[in-house]
Amino acid sequence: MADAGSGKADFTDIYTAADPRPYFRALTPLGYQVPRHALPVVETVLAAVSGSPTVLDVCCSYGINAALLRTTAAYDELAARHADPGRAALPSVEVIAADTVFYAARLTDTGRELRILGLDASAPAVGYATATGLLDAGFAEDLETADPSPALAAALRGVGVVVCTGGVGYVGATTFARILRAVDRPDRTRLVVYVLRVFDYTPVADVLAGFGLVTERIPALACRQRRFADAAERAAACRDVAARGLDPVGREADGWYHADCFVSRPAGTTSPFGALAAVRAGSQRRGQAVAGEP
Repeated sequence: MADAGSGKADFTDIYTAADPRPYFRALTPLGYQVPRHALPVVETVLAAVSGSPTVLDVCCSYGINAALLRTTAAYDELAARHADPGRAALPSVEVIAADTVFYAARLTDTGRELRILGLDASAPAVGYATATGLLDAGFAEDLETADPSPALAAALRGVGVVVCTGGVGYVGATTFARILRAVDRPDRTRLVVYVLRVFDYTPVADVLAGFGLVTERIPALACRQRRFADAAERAAACRDVAARGLDPVGREADGWYHADCFVSRPAGTTSPFGALAAVRAGSQRRGQAVAGEP
């Protein structure tokens, strides 16, 4: 569906700042929440992998997923911090310096061990995430239009887990194919990808299958993404999901984008989500909302 998602509000401007304050000021009133739902899912996948695999966050923006994975900060705490009117007038250089201290003070032992890379077309967002220490390395590249640079290709070799919590629609099968072609063991890679229901993930899943990966949609881990910005966006989303043969009633028709959770794993391995109670328990320990709940 070439036109799927064409009715989405344009939030391009929130990725052009040197720090995430405009991002959170725009999205917090709309209830944006995918990262807090994705956290326990990613943690479960990491626990199922031996060793300490390098994590790649695709469409990483300002390193929010990395912040949740590395530190004790909860998503709602980050949203409140960056949307705080009292910080609105601060120069970005002061925000970045303060945030570096903020994240360092909350770094966990697990966070210290994790190696996290970020990929995003926004150089300012990637720059913030690397400057504050959330990312070990960041790359402002668009793999929909070009192969990875030599530096990115070298960094991708050791990637074992790929995370994407809102990028599908901006990136697609081409990006994922280029990533996996650069990975040393693509057939051992695991992915956690949240996809708005307006988009068809089949082309990406087909590419992953070509690398020996099995992709599973896990209905119990679906979640709300954000409220619609206006009635026109809501109507467009309802049309898009209906065109895909999906029912918007109780989801998009109620005023929210909804995202499905897709987890890919090596063929012949077992899904780590046989007992969803464990995922929910991990979510509650970190003060995050459980996927599938408001």
